[in-house]
Amino acid sequence: MSGATHTTHTEATIPEFKQIMGHPAPLWMLFMTEFWERFAFYGIRWALVLYVVAQFYNGDAAGESSANLVYGSYLALVYAAALFGGYVADRVLGYQRSILMGAAFMAAGLFMIALPNETIFKFGLATIIVGNGMFKPNISTMVGKLYTTLDPRRDSGFTIFYMGINAGAMVAPVLTEWLAATVFGTDGMPAYKVVFISAGVGMLISLVWFFIGRAQLKGIGAPNAQTADPKRLLYVAVGALCVIPLVYTLLAAGAANLQGVLTVLFIILSVMLLIEGIKNGKVARDKVIAMLLIFFFNITFWCFFEQAGSSFTFLAEKIVDREMFNWTFPVAWFQTVNSLAIITCAPIIAFIWVAMGRFNPSIPRKFGLGLIFNGSAFLLLMVALSSMVDANNKIPFWTLFMVYVLQSIGELCLSPIGLSMVTKLAPTRLVGLGMGGWFLSTGIGNNLSGMFASWVSGESGMSLSSALHGYTFGFWSLIGAGALLFVIAPLIQKLMHGVK
Repeated sequence: MSGATHTTHTEATIPEFKQIMGHPAPLWMLFMTEFWERFAFYGIRWALVLYVVAQFYNGDAAGESSANLVYGSYLALVYAAALFGGYVADRVLGYQRSILMGAAFMAAGLFMIALPNETIFKFGLATIIVGNGMFKPNISTMVGKLYTTLDPRRDSGFTIFYMGINAGAMVAPVLTEWLAATVFGTDGMPAYKVVFISAGVGMLISLVWFFIGRAQLKGIGAPNAQTADPKRLLYVAVGALCVIPLVYTLLAAGAANLQGVLTVLFIILSVMLLIEGIKNGKVARDKVIAMLLIFFFNITFWCFFEQAGSSFTFLAEKIVDREMFNWTFPVAWFQTVNSLAIITCAPIIAFIWVAMGRFNPSIPRKFGLGLIFNGSAFLLLMVALSSMVDANNKIPFWTLFMVYVLQSIGELCLSPIGLSMVTKLAPTRLVGLGMGGWFLSTGIGNNLSGMFASWVSGESGMSLSSALHGYTFGFWSLIGAGALLFVIAPLIQKLMHGVK
């Protein structure tokens, strides 16, 4: 293990924890820390593209394309920053201090984007990105460090943690939309700054919660004697402040240029992980190769999944019939469907995996199922946009609702399994970097999602024909990738040397 990340703890010396509901007590502290961080992150998700169009393009639909690109680039950099956050935790600060510093930067950025100035807005996004990079990969890795790699509770622990993520994500859009459109604004003119401020408050709660609760970890994730120097906090803080203008520049450079940067980063990371794997022998090398292959399919999944905050938002606003019982279903509330479906379906999916016993699909085939379920959501959109359009050029409400549900089932087949997979397959000394690689691959997919959403909207805004054309492409891409992964799954499983 890298001495910089943690401590002297190894799997053989994991502390004895009080057990709550069959899991170590710190899991529940990390659950709530992540709940509030996800509240902050998803609280602004529904509003970002709508705010960009309303504030910086005076409501002109021609601004949809640019808004989608900004959103995709923002998400991409959020996840790409995890690469560096994992390195900082591994080598410089340790996990606990990285999480605390990341939370502080995220809160600052959320308050910044509440100011109605495009330059400050993008600097605020850059600050959120830097903070999330230090927070997100490291709290996920901390969950893995509560269990040995052979502990049968490990996957269910990650699933519980993943439910914490989605609980925060479910509450956030409802509350922030209510504050913006009912308390401080109207449906026609939401007070978007209230959305961003309330998200900032949620991030501060996450910061305080972890600061107080970290004593439960009994030293896991704390720096060792060599990395405990308080000056390191100052160095990292100054370094993060210097990185913010660079991230701003990447945001302003455009999605195409950013894609080139992210691709180079992914190649560098892959080489570093491969070198470390080769040093540790054939088994470690093969595990890294398997992990990198899964990363490529992860990119495809998120390219099309992450339409929720971009093209699906404009679809809901313009093409979905949201009228019911003399009431209009808010656009923001579609963002809760994914989280509600995750919370509802996660225990069912977890039970199915256990009940299948020796017939439980391998990790690669679970990923393949994730791609296929995602593809089925786009198939539903294809049918709706081609044969369910009413006289007002609207598609039924239930179709978009079910799109989110189908995507959520796909996500459950893939995302929580991916977090656990990385902690099992990454070289022991670079687990944080491996987790950063997982989020970097997600980031690449998210940047591509913004480019795809921009293409769907076109130069004049989303239309029935542009949506049908774009989502048909999404269907065939996902189904093709899922089928390919099913075919090569035995090869990948062999490279994993028994990891399940």
